[in-house]
Amino acid sequence: MTPASPAIDAESVTALLERGRTLATPVLRAAVERLAPPMDTVAAYHFGWIDAQGRPAEGDGGKAVRPALALLSAEAAGGLPEVGIPGAVAVELVHNFSLLHDDLMDGDEQRRHRDTVWKVHGPAQAILVGDALFALANDILLELGTADAARATRRLTTATRKLIDGQAQDISYEHRERVSVHECLEMEGNKTGALLACAVSIGAVLAGADDATADTLERYGHHLGLAFQAVDDLLGIWGDPEATGKRPWSDLRQRKKSLPVVAALSGQNPAADKLAHILAEDASKSEDEIADFTEEEFASRAALIEEAGGREWTAEEARRQHTTAVAALDEIDMPAEVRAQLVALADFVVVRER
Repeated sequence: MTPASPAIDAESVTALLERGRTLATPVLRAAVERLAPPMDTVAAYHFGWIDAQGRPAEGDGGKAVRPALALLSAEAAGGLPEVGIPGAVAVELVHNFSLLHDDLMDGDEQRRHRDTVWKVHGPAQAILVGDALFALANDILLELGTADAARATRRLTTATRKLIDGQAQDISYEHRERVSVHECLEMEGNKTGALLACAVSIGAVLAGADDATADTLERYGHHLGLAFQAVDDLLGIWGDPEATGKRPWSDLRQRKKSLPVVAALSGQNPAADKLAHILAEDASKSEDEIADFTEEEFASRAALIEEAGGREWTAEEARRQHTTAVAALDEIDMPAEVRAQLVALADFVVVRER
């Protein structure tokens, strides 16, 4: 059993995220520069390093949770954080491969307060650059040439396969009238949990951790990913567009069967029945018809989801998954400070606003 961990404040969490970004970004940039033109500049635009005209830009680069976890996982296994850098970069490349493709499939026109790649450079470039980032991710690890790097690559490819399975499930659910809570959690475990689980084990594997340790860290990451996605689902309906960088009611516009919607529909109350009737009618409408909905129409659907209990159930599920994730850390003998940092990052995931 790991001894009690010291408390970590919000400022320290910010420092952890910044450390992950600072150590991973130079290697990430070097990897992107290996892409053939124009994929190198398209990828640079996606990462926020340049604007649509190719001029240097100061994009926020995302939350950097995955790089932070990869570096911490190396420390959890007794290694230096730098050992986890190739893993952090590989996971970021796969994550961004999925974002490029997801934005196109979902028709999202905004990410991180900027036009998405397919909107600026076209669908073909979004597909090609996504594919290129996935290939680079494997190269980054295999070029290390060690047995541990091969083990890390295997975990990354397994996580990527699950991520793709999750995206396929997500798309198929949009066209179904009903999806169970179990199915939704399985989809989100694949789509989000798998890569976070990989992020928090890959650094440990590169540091020489045995499979039992890596598997336990993956369990922490899997449940953390479910908590992360539950919060993301809440933000996808009720998030402040100024903070999320997406349009209001973005998930409702895409008819996503996210956790709040699925949980609301599973309720036995008048609001759930009314919501089911409205969403069934929406399913017969075209995307153009949905796009013509007024803000009030989306707001009324969000209000029904909340009245039916979907919002509170999802918030509670995020808390449950957070608790399960943190409990897994007790099974690993690691420095108390590292455990505290992993707990603090889990706390950050469930209280974030974007």
